Amino acid sequence: MDDSLSLDAKLLAESGAGDNAAPLSVSEISGTLKRVVEDRFGYVRIKGEISGYKRAASGHVYLALKDDKAVLDGVMWKGNAGRLPFQPEDGIEVVVSGKLTTYPGRSKYQVVIDKMELAGEGALMQLFEKLKAKLHAEGLFDQDRKRPIPFLPKTIGVVTSPTGSVIRDILHRLADRCPSHVVVWPVLVQGEGAAKQIAGAINGFSGMDADGSVAKPDLLIVARGGGSIEDLWSFNEEEVVRAVADCSIPVISAVGHETDTTLCDFVADLRAPTPTAAAEMAVPVRAEWLASLNESRARMARSVQRGFATAQERLEAQRRLMPALTDLLRPHQQRVDELSDGMKYAMGQNVAQARNRFSASEGALRPVMLRQRLDAAKNRLERFELPVVLVKRPLDDARARLDSLWRLAQQVSPDGPLKRGYARISTLDGGFVGSRDEAASAGAVNLHFHDGEVGAQITDEPVAKPKPPSKKAKPKAARGKKPADDRQQDLF
Repeated sequence: MDDSLSLDAKLLAESGAGDNAAPLSVSEISGTLKRVVEDRFGYVRIKGEISGYKRAASGHVYLALKDDKAVLDGVMWKGNAGRLPFQPEDGIEVVVSGKLTTYPGRSKYQVVIDKMELAGEGALMQLFEKLKAKLHAEGLFDQDRKRPIPFLPKTIGVVTSPTGSVIRDILHRLADRCPSHVVVWPVLVQGEGAAKQIAGAINGFSGMDADGSVAKPDLLIVARGGGSIEDLWSFNEEEVVRAVADCSIPVISAVGHETDTTLCDFVADLRAPTPTAAAEMAVPVRAEWLASLNESRARMARSVQRGFATAQERLEAQRRLMPALTDLLRPHQQRVDELSDGMKYAMGQNVAQARNRFSASEGALRPVMLRQRLDAAKNRLERFELPVVLVKRPLDDARARLDSLWRLAQQVSPDGPLKRGYARISTLDGGFVGSRDEAASAGAVNLHFHDGEVGAQITDEPVAKPKPPSKKAKPKAARGKKPADDRQQDLF
């Protein structure tokens, strides 16, 4: 074995001559590198294309910036990520500001991003086209989703800045055309947090109760003035576009000037070139509307008059074709005349016939003839007069039979024996009492005599006969005194 090789390859580490530096640990060298990098690159601006964009559950953002030769990892903490004015996506070229640092756990260096901006309008347009293609693929721009704008909305909701000229232009234009009730939801229209406020206002109008204290709008206008694509970018944010698409109220998008285009314009039910034009589209011109109503009223009146005139002409034409009333009545008048003449003749014939019949029987009605007929009737009546004996005998026989029946009725009458000292007993309600038990159960009864009736109370036992009075010796008359006359009463 070569001795020189054995001397260089030692098993244990030893300090050589002039070597007074102790070996560094991995943590020490990593910490040194971290401080050197952070001191040297404490603030950098880097331009690159986003790759591998990811937002963690904690809210931190992780990505990589690349160009055609290198890749640099980057991280953006939750606080800065929440203030991003746009939604980053892979393939978008951006300019980030921050500082370089190292991550000792993986021996990597990365940029900690404090601020992220799009690298010019080209990058914005690239992001715009990507989001537009995505939403178009979902069908949010389809025409069959568009709803008609109400002709005359009672309440109009406006989502815009309360301090800009846009709201003044809209209110002024509405007042000129057709005064309407307007509800304004004030929002930021650009800058940090604008997209969130705009989407919240649209969702707030959409979720209002129709019977609430504030009337739910029949139409919604989302508006802001003109500006650059960066100024209008809040209306290209996905949350705003989806809020417009999901709104339960028809929406007019009036963002920017006529040449400005946002994604809200594609998804809204109607796009207006300017906010003023949106107000014109929202309501008709009241004067023109009234004029149209007056014209319609006049046309209707003319149509009715023309209908009446036409009907009158047709009626007149029919009247001319019809025969005259006198011509229609003449045959009937002639028939009435004929019937009248016939009735007169018939009545004369009837009177003549009656007169003839009366004349024929007139001779029989003369007094002499009537007297003769009366005498003849008397003679016939006298011949038919019955003897008195024939009439009296049936009457006597009937009277005898009636007397016999009356005597028999007197004999069987329950009141017949009453004259012989008997009495008839009846209950208080007039019922007949014929036995001891009936009398005992009745209690109180009436006794009927031939000359009237009296009441009596029945007892269970018969009343005993009273004993005859005992005979006492007549007192002797006092001497010298005459016996008292029985007929003389003692006055004392």
